[in-house]
Amino acid sequence: MFDPAYKNMKDVDPALYKLIAAENIRQNEFVELVASESYVSVPVLQASASLLHNSYGKGKIDENVGNRGNVVNKIEDLCRERALRFFNLDKNVWGVNVRPYSGTVANFEIYNALLGQKGRLMGMDLFCGGHFSHGFKTEQRTVSASSEYFESCFYGLKDDGRIDYEKMRKDFVKNKVQLLIGGASAYPGDFDYKRMREIADQNNAYLMADISHVSAMIACGMMNNPFEYCDIAITTVQKMLRGPKAAIVYYRKNKNGVDIENLINQSISPGFQKSIHYQTVAGIAAALKLTQAGEYKAFVAQVLKNMQSMCKIFRENGMQLLTGGTVNHLAMLDMRSIEFKGRVLTLDAALFEWICNFVNISVNKNPWPGDTSALHPSGVRVSTVSITIRGFKEKECAQVALFLVNIVERVGNFELTNVDEIKKRVKDDKWFTELRNKIIELAKPYPVPGLNLFCRMNC
Repeated sequence: MFDPAYKNMKDVDPALYKLIAAENIRQNEFVELVASESYVSVPVLQASASLLHNSYGKGKIDENVGNRGNVVNKIEDLCRERALRFFNLDKNVWGVNVRPYSGTVANFEIYNALLGQKGRLMGMDLFCGGHFSHGFKTEQRTVSASSEYFESCFYGLKDDGRIDYEKMRKDFVKNKVQLLIGGASAYPGDFDYKRMREIADQNNAYLMADISHVSAMIACGMMNNPFEYCDIAITTVQKMLRGPKAAIVYYRKNKNGVDIENLINQSISPGFQKSIHYQTVAGIAAALKLTQAGEYKAFVAQVLKNMQSMCKIFRENGMQLLTGGTVNHLAMLDMRSIEFKGRVLTLDAALFEWICNFVNISVNKNPWPGDTSALHPSGVRVSTVSITIRGFKEKECAQVALFLVNIVERVGNFELTNVDEIKKRVKDDKWFTELRNKIIELAKPYPVPGLNLFCRMNC
């Protein structure tokens, strides 16, 4: 009897197989600079593609279930143990939940646990580098569900691009905020968690750190440690941790007699999630295991070295950076004010993103302080996490930065303003085709992890 369930995808679904194979090729030929993207390790791919997909469970087994859940429970326990070890946390003080399906989901689950409906939270303004799940809304409407179900307000930056803690304090007290969030998705600076703790205490509020982008740098001692001051911390796993798309929630087990552990765990499951994705939990465990290797700290340090080498090229070629540079894995470029041959260029960020994509470089447009539209922003965000995973060092990263500068110079010489005309010119200009070929050649010696795994699984 022929049963497609026992056949390879290549044989039973060639259309899907070809699409996935094409995406594999695309990833290998692109230089990936999007800060929220990364490459998972081979052990993570293996765990995520395992028969753990077949295991349906809700957590610790009870005596009526028998041995059915023993193995998967051990996997979750191993994952939680490694998650605490990642930051050297005391298991008597800190608890951890490795079940959230994503960072945005985890944030909502935390708000639900600690605030309840219409509770008040404060996060960094999206236009200053904050994340939309930290209560983003506009004057016209709520955007994120976190601003629909909770009351949100925001803190921002001073003219020098640094966080305005004094205004944060005043607005925090004025709005009677119950949860203060330290975290961002497009901010090249660090957070003063000690000062934020002092602000939170003025309202007897919770302090939460969303360290999704920088958890690895914190664990390696390269950035401020939120665990000294915060009640809650969350990180996604798919960035510098090189894990599956998921999140980890850390919490102090008790605060002033409040059982935070129970509140968080009940909100996650059964509050929002029922079954546990054991294949993902195993993938998290695999990713955390690799952080224990001696090479991991060297990798994280190289991410910063690579980013700083790019920033040096940007500054030398008239490009303005938020805060003037970076202390982490990303930088923000101001596309409104690019000094070029004695004149100042302004380049549409969305257009720059499109041109980069045309030549096999992935960047993303991003709001800049003072912008009024998230759809038509003035900033471009770049990161070195993905290319560092592939083995790029300072020399290669400086070359990539120079390619970006060259793109700005080339488009600046067009002396065109219409976006469609510029795109047509780019498509017709052999210079951009040649640049794409250079980028493919630059990336070729540094294959994406697991590139051949999909092929081997379908042979």
